[in-house]
Amino acid sequence: MTVTVQPTGVTAADVAAVARAQAPVRLALSTVDAMERSRAIVDGIEREGRPVYGVSTGFGALANTFVAPERRAELQHALIRSHAAGVGDPMPREVVRAMMLLRVRSLALGRSGVRPLIAQALVDLLNHDVTPWVPEHGSLGASGDLAPLAHCALVLLGEGWVLDKSGARVDGGEALHRAGLRPITLAAKEGLALVNGSDGMLGMLLLAIDDAGHLFTMADVTAALAIEAMLGTDRPFQPELHAIRPHPGQAVSAANIHRLLQASGIMDSHRNDMVHAVQDAYSMRCAPQVAGAARDTLAFAAQVAGRELASVVDNPVVLPDGRVESTGNFHGAPLGFAADFMAIAAAEVGAISERRVDRLLDVCRSRDLPAFLSPDPGVNSGLMIAQYTAAGIVAENRRLASPASVDSLPTSGMQEDHVSMGWAATVKLRRVLDNLTSLLAVELLSAVRGLQLRQPLRPSPAGEIAIATVREFAGDPGPDMFLAPVLERARATVRGRAMLRTVEEAIGPLA
Repeated sequence: MTVTVQPTGVTAADVAAVARAQAPVRLALSTVDAMERSRAIVDGIEREGRPVYGVSTGFGALANTFVAPERRAELQHALIRSHAAGVGDPMPREVVRAMMLLRVRSLALGRSGVRPLIAQALVDLLNHDVTPWVPEHGSLGASGDLAPLAHCALVLLGEGWVLDKSGARVDGGEALHRAGLRPITLAAKEGLALVNGSDGMLGMLLLAIDDAGHLFTMADVTAALAIEAMLGTDRPFQPELHAIRPHPGQAVSAANIHRLLQASGIMDSHRNDMVHAVQDAYSMRCAPQVAGAARDTLAFAAQVAGRELASVVDNPVVLPDGRVESTGNFHGAPLGFAADFMAIAAAEVGAISERRVDRLLDVCRSRDLPAFLSPDPGVNSGLMIAQYTAAGIVAENRRLASPASVDSLPTSGMQEDHVSMGWAATVKLRRVLDNLTSLLAVELLSAVRGLQLRQPLRPSPAGEIAIATVREFAGDPGPDMFLAPVLERARATVRGRAMLRTVEEAIGPLA
């Protein structure tokens, strides 16, 4: 599909399509009109010689320094070069593409006072698959993502670095030439408009929201498989028990798990057994309470991201009545808070998953499964060290769940004396979700091993699908094997959507 950037902006689905599926982008004619009207106001200020921040003055602590008209284009170019001061490994291609589209979106709202060719130049980078090399470190999440956006803007000038398809760093001017594109020259206000926004933070938050929605559903799947393998009961997941505590996410998660556990010969085998059916451990019985709270946190983050998608995040902004006003709308506190909250929630979804894995592997608590899910424990260690790996990842997620947004370091000669650290919050949120993928992969493998070891009892339809999927790369329980590639395939299964689609085809949609 083609993503058309309107003067009203873009959607979260548009961002994912451009960032991850390389969807082409174009500017609507109405967007061009809105930008031209906004630019006309800046041109009028230029003619009148009025002192306006970022148009005829310096930036940050230099806001009171007047810049002569003949040097204002130089000012904009100097801004981009000086602000492209990041260090570290390059950000992933999808993050940079999301960030560029969101900067186009912000310019398209017609409040930045830039010519349409500036937005079109970013669109051209996206459509020609030219991805700027944006280092990880440099943004404090206030005044927007200055350094990351400057690294993107520098490529428009034929400078800076580009990340090629092999992951190597190439010269920006050379990359433009290869793509058949030419460098642009900035006019007053345009350099500032290219760097003053929350687009990196927002892009990472939107991608994380997309990932988390899928992973939280997969967490319900792996929880149900583990509960089934441990001869748990489905009674705590009945809808009437969650209606009396009406947290919406909890009800959704409980309904998912309850549906996943139906039509199971394993569950039927002990349904009236008082030893197994009285009360399960918290990691089993309280799965909806934890995963459901995470879903509610996700809903909050999605609400924040939706508001930001409708926001003008620039400074100064050009109002339709001709005023040019300074704002603080670039401050990343809303996004940083949401990302930190999501990281806490995702870390706990992973933590309770690891507790179920530990219970599955422990011969004293797994309800007659062999030690470490090996049919020949002693000579073989089964999945013992896979749980070690999961425990280490849980510990890392707990460190990453410490909020970045409570930190602040003043910059720019104390002009920018409070910053959001929203970039750091969204970067570490992505790491937490990647770790959650690994934790759910360990639970998927462990639960499937448990279900296989319950044979000849027949698992649920979801269990049968999981067994068939995992058997393709892990086989059946037997002698120890090289586990790292098995876990990589399990990670790919959790991250991908194929197994979940097959489960839903069998039992109906999961929320």
